Amino acid sequence: MNKKLHILFISSWYPSRVFPTNGDFVQRHAEAVATKHKVTVIHVVTDTDIKSPENFDTITKNVETKLVYLPKSKNQLIKLFHFFKAYLSNIKKIEPIDVVHVNITFPIGLIALYLKWFLHKPYIISEHWSDYQFPLNNSIGFLRKMTTKLILKNATFVCPVTNHLQKAMIDFGLKGNYLSVPNVVNTSIFNIGKINSNKFVVSHISDMDNSIKNISGILNIISKLEQQIPNLEFNLIGGNSKKYLQLIHKLNIKNFNVIDNIPHNEVANYLKKSNVFVLFSNYENLPCVILEAFSCGIPVISTDVGGISEYFPQNFGYLISPKDEATLEKSILKIYDKKIKPNKKVIHNYAENKFGINTISSTFSKIYKQTLNIN
Repeated sequence: MNKKLHILFISSWYPSRVFPTNGDFVQRHAEAVATKHKVTVIHVVTDTDIKSPENFDTITKNVETKLVYLPKSKNQLIKLFHFFKAYLSNIKKIEPIDVVHVNITFPIGLIALYLKWFLHKPYIISEHWSDYQFPLNNSIGFLRKMTTKLILKNATFVCPVTNHLQKAMIDFGLKGNYLSVPNVVNTSIFNIGKINSNKFVVSHISDMDNSIKNISGILNIISKLEQQIPNLEFNLIGGNSKKYLQLIHKLNIKNFNVIDNIPHNEVANYLKKSNVFVLFSNYENLPCVILEAFSCGIPVISTDVGGISEYFPQNFGYLISPKDEATLEKSILKIYDKKIKPNKKVIHNYAENKFGINTISSTFSKIYKQTLNIN
């Protein structure tokens, strides 16, 4: 039975005019699910620039999205009340739902808990948050932990994006019915392109948080590699990338492009023209951009953190230790010297089979149907 269900996506993070890229991986999951089911997204966010609530409804890639912007409130209880009211009032406006799909358990899972207890709507959870990993989880307070435990306990399925995150959550004392489901990639956008043979292009794409992504470490190595790779070009892509211009000039890096937030298809164009993608993070779960690089058929150099190694086949690049700049330098040189010869088609096909829209949407379809006990 291929019944088309109505799935309500609610998320603690989601792209908005306040945070344009926050939770964009959740949006991609919603768009994947919308290829097989009706999907409605409701997201409420504080906007400090407004004095009264504003609502914006859109339909993009079959996803009906309701964004609610609320003015800032100094009182946390009043803020919670207005958020709760905004969610419930918008849920009443949409067609009856079958399953609630929670993304990033706390605090949005409280809405799902209410919907289960009072409207008898089951829910599943997709989890992406890195801070369940030790020692980051030391910052999670007692009340938040107890609330999260209650939300997870009542979920039909808990779907971390990696087995590593699942283990971290269990080790932290968060019990649940776990089944990991990775992030999704649009392999029709992120596909194999032509590389300019006159340049050796190294690209990095992220939100530019240096404490997590270690951008300064990458730039240190790029400055050294310019002396060894005469045709080197470096792309730094993402919001707030321009804040690194001072360091770039200090390191005397010559051939670089600093690019702010750009549409998804433009990200794909930069990756297709790259020789290698570099991620030098201190913490991660399963970054979409690694999967997107694979889908473009290019090798990746990444730190071996979070669940990255679970989806990193041999000969697809190199996994290195965090903060190990010497090995990062050597690894880029190995790819430049063609010490490994990745097969673009093999890498792309791997991404399509593991993270493609059809694969992920089919996986969630099975989970939804199990949640509802239907075939």
